[in-house]
Amino acid sequence: GSDFPMQESPNIVQANALRIRWDKVLPAEECSFIMGNPPFIGSSLRSCEQTEDMDAIAFAGQKTWGKVDYCGAWYYMAAKYMKNYPIQAAFVSTNSLCQGEQVLPMWKAFFDMGYHIDFAWKTFIWNSEASNLAHVHCVICGFSKQKKRKVLFFEETNQQVKNINGYLVDAPNVFLPSRGKPIDSKHKPMVQGCKPVDGGGFILNEKEKNEFLRFSPELSDLIRPFLGSEEFISAKRRFCFWLRDIKPSRYANNPIIQERLNYIRKQRERSPTKEFREYADKPFLFVQDRQPGDDYLVVPQVSSERRTYIPIGYLPFSTIVSNAVYVIPRASLYDFGLTTSQMHNAWMRLIAGRLESRYRYSPVVYNTFAYPNPTPEQRETIETLAQAVLDARANYPDKSLADLYDPDKTPPDLLAAHKALDKAVEAAYGVDFDGDEEKIVAHLFKLYAEKIAEK
Repeated sequence: GSDFPMQESPNIVQANALRIRWDKVLPAEECSFIMGNPPFIGSSLRSCEQTEDMDAIAFAGQKTWGKVDYCGAWYYMAAKYMKNYPIQAAFVSTNSLCQGEQVLPMWKAFFDMGYHIDFAWKTFIWNSEASNLAHVHCVICGFSKQKKRKVLFFEETNQQVKNINGYLVDAPNVFLPSRGKPIDSKHKPMVQGCKPVDGGGFILNEKEKNEFLRFSPELSDLIRPFLGSEEFISAKRRFCFWLRDIKPSRYANNPIIQERLNYIRKQRERSPTKEFREYADKPFLFVQDRQPGDDYLVVPQVSSERRTYIPIGYLPFSTIVSNAVYVIPRASLYDFGLTTSQMHNAWMRLIAGRLESRYRYSPVVYNTFAYPNPTPEQRETIETLAQAVLDARANYPDKSLADLYDPDKTPPDLLAAHKALDKAVEAAYGVDFDGDEEKIVAHLFKLYAEKIAEK
């Protein structure tokens, strides 16, 4: 006999948790708590079997779950198991379940079943010993159907709240659709840059550009700066041939351009996409040409999650933008002030998707971001302070935006300009949160819910 008096032995069942009937392992009426750490596998990395697991049991009958991470299926398995019993559950999960486009398919049906989030530990980084799990961004969500006080945990603090929505914010259970249009008429439209569909045929690096101009200096107006997220943020230089509105007779005898046009024609003929094939006989044009006719504000699609502010800024209409950025044509200094502020960046951190851990901006962030109703004086202050941010950047002409917005290297005058702008933007919203992002996003959710109710 052992000295250690074990009264009960654990019952361990090894099986595929998404295929086995949970009530066969333990009848639901005998269960009080469920807890677990389901596998962290993003929707794009699932195997066929894992996708079948999710479809067959967890999300059976739902159509929109395709983008949900694998661990989301455990919530639905638990929900079905707990249905008629006072069981409480909690899972450690990838934080992407509560961000961007996963929130609607993950949480809407869940809330509709009568569940609510009782407590949540907001994003924290799980540093694992195993190299393949280094720096996983996690959340913990506890849920049930019982009436319980709701608590949000973040960093070193916690607070009792009225409600915890699918974005893990103390705000109503609203879901942000992939809005194609802005929430109100105050926003100027945001569009994606141009998509050449050229297999690189239009693009030149600095060396190719200089070589071309050495032999054909008279065609210098056919080459324009070409810019995507990386070029904009890291000040890399690329160029493109821009032949729209140029008479073909000007380049008909140029062997380099003709060779490139033949290459583009062949690339498009081979495309599986009908729209691209139809442009094979127009190799001198970008397939999707959304080039603004005026100077414009540029917002990079992908940028580092280390930054407090996504680097955005103005470009002249002579610079051709790629589809790796979004643009707001004819954006005012006021638009720039709002979109470069912490208010907008805090909203972005919650609403944007992720590429690995980097921010992946999309127009839904801008289109669902409620603008304030400033007084004329407040608006003028925002414009003045927005210009001050641009002026502070201009003090460092040899530094890229990547250098300026690295949180360890941001010059004091630029940081001070941003802080002053942040304060002015908060004032325009009629709040003073002193940069508290919890309060900022909760307030923006409230404004969004009000705007939707008006419609």
